[in-house]
Amino acid sequence: MDQPGHLAKLLYTPAEQARRDASPWTLVQGILAPLQFAVFLISLWLVLAYLATGEGYFAATVSIVLKTLLLYAIMITGSIWEKAVFGRYLFAPAFFWEDVVSMVVLALHTAYLVALLTAALSPAQQMLLALAAYASYVLNATQFLLKLRAARLQRAATTEVYGISGAEGSA
Repeated sequence: MDQPGHLAKLLYTPAEQARRDASPWTLVQGILAPLQFAVFLISLWLVLAYLATGEGYFAATVSIVLKTLLLYAIMITGSIWEKAVFGRYLFAPAFFWEDVVSMVVLALHTAYLVALLTAALSPAQQMLLALAAYASYVLNATQFLLKLRAARLQRAATTEVYGISGAEGSA
């Protein structure tokens, strides 16, 4: 890792890392992500309970809508964060595949809202669509957690090798 050209392979250049650490959107993402995950866990339980018992459709539906609204909020603020750090709203090379999967997550959650508003699917089918959206969300959240870990490892390595330091931030 002691080669100067290695910085190009890192998740963040030192300048991007500094912009990430200075951006207020980093904190916003750090708050919204665990909040969305907590709502997801509650909603998942409500959806599975509805599918198992046929009871609690309204609560499950409200939880899915809330989860979807939080998803939209995190996607909008995440795009602003990506612009602040990488100079583009989406598909920066460092987060390209996370953004691709995020589009699938958005599409499935939006399809759920459309199905709900149009009654195009039965309640049970709506819940199954929500579960598909949730499966894609879990994949996407895993991608971002792996990036967060990579960012923390990069920070430690660049501090050690290059003497680059700064406040500990999140990916």
